Order: sequence, then C-alpha cells, then structure tokens
Amino acid sequence: MRVRYAKRGRLRFTSHRDISRAVERAVRRAGIPVAFSAGFSPHPKISYAGAAATGVASEAEYLEIGLTETRDPARVRADLDAALPPGLDIVDVVPVRAGGGDAPARPGAFADRLEASRWRIRLDGVPPGDAAAAVAAFLDADLIEVERLTKKGRRRFDVRAAVRVLEAEACEPDRRAAEAADAPCAILRMVVRHSTPAVRPDDILTGLRQIADLAPPSPPQVTRLAQGPLDAATGGLADPLDPDREIGPPSGDDAAATGGPQRPRPGEPASADAVGARP
Repeated sequence: MRVRYAKRGRLRFTSHRDISRAVERAVRRAGIPVAFSAGFSPHPKISYAGAAATGVASEAEYLEIGLTETRDPARVRADLDAALPPGLDIVDVVPVRAGGGDAPARPGAFADRLEASRWRIRLDGVPPGDAAAAVAAFLDADLIEVERLTKKGRRRFDVRAAVRVLEAEACEPDRRAAEAADAPCAILRMVVRHSTPAVRPDDILTGLRQIADLAPPSPPQVTRLAQGPLDAATGGLADPLDPDREIGPPSGDDAAATGGPQRPRPGEPASADAVGARP
C-alpha cells in the first residue's frame, strides 16, 4: 500500500523518527497485517519518501507499507487514521500490484516520481510589496549560492536553478486579534525541484535575504502543499499515486469491505492554507 498523509498543527514539530514510531504503533493497533524483513532483527516493511523537515507542516507526505494479506484500501485508510493522533492524518491509500507500473520489486521506484514540491510560506511582518520586489530580484538572478551545514560538512550550492515557480502575494484575511489585523503579512508560493543537495524552503529564504535583504522579523510558517511529477512546461505537479490507481483496486471478499467512520479532529485546520496557523 502507498499512503499519503498530512502533518498538521502542533504535529509539524514532530521529528521524522517520532513519526515513524507513531506509524508503527498505529499499524499494530489497527490490526494491519504488515510484513516484516528477514534476518536476526526483523522490522516492519514501512518506508518513507521525501519526508519534510521538523517544524514544517505538510499536506503531502508519503510512505509505503508491505502487507502479508490483501486489504481494502478504504478500510486501511480508516483504521490507520483512527489509530494515529490528531495532526497525523491519513489522506489517501492506494494498493500497488506486483507486475504493474513500477512494482514493489524495484526499491525506490516511487521516490523517483517525487520530482518537485509545491510550498507555501507565510511571512508575518513582511509587506507584500517588499516580498514581491525580493521575488523579482531572485528570479532575475542567474546564480544564487547559499551555504549550509550538511552531513558532509559545509557546502555551497546554487538555489536559483532548483526554483521552477516563485510568486508573492498578500496574506488572506484571518481571525487575528484586532490590534494585529493591520500588521503586514506576505505569502510566498513556490515550486522547487528535488535535487542533490536538496534545496529547502529555508535555503530559498536565505537566498532572498542575500539578494534583496528580505529578513522576516518572525519565524516563517512553512507548509508543503504537494509533491510529485513535475510538468516542465507549466510548473504544475501531478499526483504521484495516479499510476497506481490505473492498475485498479484489489479483488476478493475484502475489497467489498467499507471503511469505518472518520474520527473528528476538533481544532485542526480545514484547509492547507490554514495549516501554518497556531492552534
């Protein structure tokens, strides 16, 4: 099964290691027949692709679960979602058929589909005009190098080449207190290619600071809205699960089972653009 899940609200501060532990516990509680690796120390066959960094909210995180038995994806989605804490929400579950598309026999095949991500960054305290001017300067540049500490030490790399789309706009009206209603606020929307080393939203903010002196007075609120195959002509992203949907649902008695009721999530944001707001 390939699973799309969201990381919302306070759960955006959860590390990837803690998320993986929560998923493993939820799989056990939900009674999902997960497969285990062989060897002296077997572990559940659950793998992750393109996980967002700690502190970043996301509407498009992906994982794969190997099963020992056929299960209806709607039932897996409902059971797994009910077993996870609010804020880690299962959005979609799609079965993968052996022999179809890039079958599970090819490790990393699904990760190859994740060519780019679409991001939304809220910059409180930044006038929209300043953000638009910084974006224009960024897009006019041929090369913007930033430095970041990586596992291999400090590296300098170009962030401009990875940015396919970058736009600035004013924040939408929200329910902030009256005294803060007139405070400036800007939104950056971007599509960034996945590259090596990975270009992250904070790298692009560093580039905007270098080239246009754009320095938000408060920490930005970063949300990944989507990731998937990139249309080079339009800069749009396709759903990476679509090729698996074309193979069709599983057959058998279990395919007729219906998913259980969705648990309520009081206080959780109703849309991707509300993810960055503090509860």
